[in-house]
Amino acid sequence: MAKLKDQNINQDALSKVAYSLFDFTKKEKSFLVIICILISIAGVITEYTYLSMWFGFGLAAYSAIANDSIQTIGTFIASNHTRKWYWLWLFMGLIFVGTVTYSWFTFNGDVSYQRLQVPGLDKAPESFVFLQLAAPIVLLVMTRLRMPVSTTFLLLNVFTYKAGTIVDVVTKSLFGYVLAFFIAITVWFAVERFVKNFLKGKAHPAWYVAQWITSGTLWAVWIMQDAANIAVFLPRQLDVWEFVGYAGFVFFGLGFLFYMKGDRIQGIVNEKTKVTDVRAATLVDFVYAIILFYFKMLNNIPMSTTWVFIGLLGGRELAIALAKSKKLSKRKARIFRAYSLARKDIIKAGIGLLVSLILALIINEGIRTEIWEMIW
Repeated sequence: MAKLKDQNINQDALSKVAYSLFDFTKKEKSFLVIICILISIAGVITEYTYLSMWFGFGLAAYSAIANDSIQTIGTFIASNHTRKWYWLWLFMGLIFVGTVTYSWFTFNGDVSYQRLQVPGLDKAPESFVFLQLAAPIVLLVMTRLRMPVSTTFLLLNVFTYKAGTIVDVVTKSLFGYVLAFFIAITVWFAVERFVKNFLKGKAHPAWYVAQWITSGTLWAVWIMQDAANIAVFLPRQLDVWEFVGYAGFVFFGLGFLFYMKGDRIQGIVNEKTKVTDVRAATLVDFVYAIILFYFKMLNNIPMSTTWVFIGLLGGRELAIALAKSKKLSKRKARIFRAYSLARKDIIKAGIGLLVSLILALIINEGIRTEIWEMIW
C-alpha cells in the first residue's frame, strides 16, 4: 500500500508540473513566439561578429536591467506607483547617462568602471558562438518567470576565459550575500524594536525627497557594478558613436521598463513586508547603496548584486519577524514565512548560477581544462 501511495504522490506531482507547463505555454504564447524568433536570429547571425555584438548587447541590456530592476528601481517603482512613469524614467535615465559618461571619459572609453579590465574579462570577443547569444535569451525567459537571476553570473561567465575569475566572482558574491543578510538583520531588528511608529501614520513629505536621493545614489552605484554585464558584448573601449548607441539604447529601454512598471518580476519586491511604504523603501535603498559602495571600493572584481539584494531582503524579513512578534505562535509563523521567501529567492538565484556555470563549461575549453586540473 505504501508503495502504491508513493506512486500516486509522484503522479500527482508530475501532473502538477505538466499542467503548469501547459498553463504557462497557453498564457505566454506571444512571448514564446518572440523567444523562438530571437533564437532563430541568434543562430543565423552568429558568424557575423559585428551584428552578433550589437544583437547580443541589445538583448543583454534589456534582459539584465529588467531582471535587476527589482534590486535598484524596484522599491522606487513600488513606493512611487501613484506618480507618472515618465518622471521616474527621466530621473533614473539621466542618472544612468551621467554615470556611464563619467566612466567613459575617466577610463578612456571603458563604461564598466574597469570591471571588464580584470584578467579573464579584459579581452573583447573577436567572434561569437551561439550559446553566448543565447545567454541573454535565457535571462529573458527567467525574468518572465519572475526569477531573480544573477546577470553577472549568466552574462559574464560565458565570456570569461579563466576559471579563477569565475571562482573570484562567485566568492565575492556569496560573501556579499552573507554580509547583506546580517547587516539587514541588525538594522531592521533595531528599527522595529527601538524606533517606535517608524511605519505608522502618513509619511512626511521629506521622506519622498530622501527616497529619490537614496534611490538615485543606489542606481548610480549599481551601474558602477553591473554596467559590465551589458558592455561585455562590446569592445572594451568604445568610440563616440558606439558610446551613443550604448547609452541611448539603455536610456530608452529604461523608459519601456518604467512604462511597464517593472514588468512581472516586480512582484518579488511587492510581496515583501510593507516595501511600498516610502520610509521602508528609503531604508532598503540606503543600506543597499552602502553595501554596494563598499564592494565597489574593495576591488574591481565583478560581483552578483542580485545575491547581495536577496540577502538584504531575506535578513530584513527575518528581523521583522523576530522583532514584531511577541506571541510565540505568531513569531513562528512569521519566521517560517521569512524562511520560505528567502529559500525561494535563493533557489531561483541558484538555478541561474548553475545555468551560467554549465554554459561557461560548454563554451570555454580553457575553463574546462583549468577545472579538470584543479580537480586532479
